Amino acid sequence: MDLTPDQAAIAVERNDCPKCEVPAGSPCRTRGGKTAAKYHTPRFVLVPALREHLDILIPADRGPGRPWKQGPAPVALPAQRDAKQIRIGYARTSTARQELASQLDALREADCHKIYQEQISTRIKVRPELEKALALARQFKEAAPDTPVVFTVHELKRLARNAAELMTLSAELQADDIQLELLTGPLAGIYDPNGMGAMFFAVLAVAGQIERNYIREKTLEGQVSAAKKGNHGGRPKVIDDDMLTFALALKDKGVPVPEIAGKLTIKTGKNAGTSPSVASLYRAFSEAEETESVT
Repeated sequence: MDLTPDQAAIAVERNDCPKCEVPAGSPCRTRGGKTAAKYHTPRFVLVPALREHLDILIPADRGPGRPWKQGPAPVALPAQRDAKQIRIGYARTSTARQELASQLDALREADCHKIYQEQISTRIKVRPELEKALALARQFKEAAPDTPVVFTVHELKRLARNAAELMTLSAELQADDIQLELLTGPLAGIYDPNGMGAMFFAVLAVAGQIERNYIREKTLEGQVSAAKKGNHGGRPKVIDDDMLTFALALKDKGVPVPEIAGKLTIKTGKNAGTSPSVASLYRAFSEAEETESVT
């Protein structure tokens, strides 16, 4: 901390609190009407030297835990605000086999104020740590509207599974005036949600959709060509998509693989009505992880 605890308290109290609405010159207060033990985050981030700290304690002479009292009006000083960016980092992998270290190292080197991380399958639509990261970015922007807030990721594919999700995220960032930063890849850089930044998101989404349509068309063409030659795609899968989704959910909860296999039932083929082998289940998990590692 660049300031001593007393200096930090004085600097914080030169601003009104956006959360508990106490006026300048007074410590923060709780909902119960007592002096809080710590200043509220939206208040101390208004002080440039304190933005990177997680909490700032209220000095003992303000009476934390006691009934709140109005403090003296602060001595007027010219406002000192800088344009230092606030970065919120987010890192994600799809499987336990993928490592997070390289992403986290890059985010730390980018001077992120706080970094959120999670290992979660791309099949899961709700990503809790992503939501927390976006919520904190919004909180900073609301507390300091004139300060640039940047949502930082290692690469674009850590953000969304498809074009629709990317466009939804783009709209959220644009509505909250939060910038997006990509640390690596051909599109590395900081993109403002307005102006050219908005065009970037739109073009990116269209390009992604075109690529998916192209892959789908080529796959269908290949299937038609193979069918004409008498090849209809091989035998049916022992573990279909519904079974795999259920099995992955159990695996994420820590259920042993042999026990998972016993809970599954093959629906078609000569083994219909029986459970798949443990080897088949491990093979299905491996194929699923390889598919996710590409996303």
